[in-house]
Amino acid sequence: MELLQSKIEKDGVVISEDILNVDGIIHHMVDPALMEAVGEDIAAHFADRGITKVVTVESSGISPAIMAAKSLKVPMVILKKEPSKILHADLIQTMVTSYTKEMSYELTLAHRFIQPEDHVLIVDDFLSNGETATAAIRLLRHCHATIAGVAVLIEKTFQPGREKLEDSGVEVYALTRIKKLTGDQILFEKD
Repeated sequence: MELLQSKIEKDGVVISEDILNVDGIIHHMVDPALMEAVGEDIAAHFADRGITKVVTVESSGISPAIMAAKSLKVPMVILKKEPSKILHADLIQTMVTSYTKEMSYELTLAHRFIQPEDHVLIVDDFLSNGETATAAIRLLRHCHATIAGVAVLIEKTFQPGREKLEDSGVEVYALTRIKKLTGDQILFEKD
């Protein structure tokens, strides 16, 4: 997606050869028009898949996921990184290790929001090692839902996330693909 790529080129900050800071695009400041375009693009790609729910992990995936859900005319479900203090009865959890944050946490889903008949699209900000998406898939499969695919704004193609997900039978759709982060340069894949 050219619009997203140009925003990344303009406002993305290379922290290291593995980490790209997009605080001014996705994480702390969000451009609603960009997120609407992102949501429409994702919805167009998955339009004929019979999606019944869009799922994301708090918090950076919420903006693109809500716009994709709006375009698909389906609800969005947020997987929590910390269990709710008031919800206890129907929670299911799985461990995730975040490569970027160098920490582990329990990803949590209130089971009642995902049913066996659901056909779910996972939307997130980044795909790097695939740990977050794999954990989300574990939770959704525990509920016997089917996975329509994983859509991400930014894929780091130099990390194994896509391969891991595709090897498990899950389609990956990335709006922007980065092949290398070096110095202050962001090198994009040419499709």
